[in-house]
Amino acid sequence: MLTLKNVSKTFNPGTITEKTALRNVDLYLKPQDFVTVIGGNGAGKSTLLNLIAGVINTDSGYIKIDGENVTGQKEYVRAKYVGRVFQDPMLGTAANMMIEENLAMAMRRGKRRSLSWGITAEEKKLYRTKLARLDLGLEDRMTSKVGLLSGGQRQALTLLMATLQKPKLLLLDEHTAALDPKTGKKVLDFTNEIITENCLTAFMVTHNMKDALKMGNRLIMMHEGRIIFDVEGEEKKKLTVLDLLEKFDTASHGEMANDRMLLN
Repeated sequence: MLTLKNVSKTFNPGTITEKTALRNVDLYLKPQDFVTVIGGNGAGKSTLLNLIAGVINTDSGYIKIDGENVTGQKEYVRAKYVGRVFQDPMLGTAANMMIEENLAMAMRRGKRRSLSWGITAEEKKLYRTKLARLDLGLEDRMTSKVGLLSGGQRQALTLLMATLQKPKLLLLDEHTAALDPKTGKKVLDFTNEIITENCLTAFMVTHNMKDALKMGNRLIMMHEGRIIFDVEGEEKKKLTVLDLLEKFDTASHGEMANDRMLLN
């Protein structure tokens, strides 16, 4: 479902602020893989997500989604294949539009627009059913402006929007990091539920090693722009946080580059 071959990215080349974010990365995701990605700050996790989504371009190598080479495609073109939930709950939704209007936009992702009514009665019924599953009371507030929602409500809505039209690939960029623990757990549980039910291929970046171990069937660790550890299935299930810390400590030669990894 996703192939990256020899992908590299350097920011500000030839300047004093030159930074190599990715170094010859090879990655292959099978359909329905749910991969969690961990690593210290500057490991290249967010850069990798942005390259897959088309926000930035590769310096070398290529990216394929479901067999199609999307390396040169713009972000808005690639959006028909990719659903994304950002770390910031304020991103991913239009604050000045109603909940049902946001869902209507998501429903039309990758489709041709027309001059027919924006939201049909049938669509409203569908949106109400989908929102009710969130158990946040949003099904009774469909005409409320999204800007009036809490961070957790917006993030749950964004997740619903990202998967309303089943994407070939779902990208989750630390999507619970800005939420309180209780709300974060609820959004994470809904994430797992919606990925499993829709048989999605997902790629989730997180700093929380417990979440990385709990979620998905595969775990990747990144360090200094490279994938240094890739484990799946039963081997992943046997891992502990201490195992991950030891792997990272070995790769970074004893320099724990990210205090948040320890705190989590």
